Amino acid sequence: MSDDNYNSQIESIAKLMEQDSVSPDEQDPKKFEKYHEHAKQSYNIDDEAAVQLIYEALLYLKLKNSDNADPMQDGDKFGVGFS
Repeated sequence: MSDDNYNSQIESIAKLMEQDSVSPDEQDPKKFEKYHEHAKQSYNIDDEAAVQLIYEALLYLKLKNSDNADPMQDGDKFGVGFS
């Protein structure tokens, strides 16, 4: 999968989370079930890949909401796919 495609998936999950007002600091796994199932079905990926996508979406939201970080420029500092 290309980086652009993966980044698009991260942004898509992050957008859903924003629409549902999920905090980037959320820790409750039950709140992620919706996004986990969405990722698996929409992108035809396994459980582990869906979990990784959710965590990267949360990190993306965290960086996006930070005053000092640009998620597309600083994402590589955190080892995530959206660099």
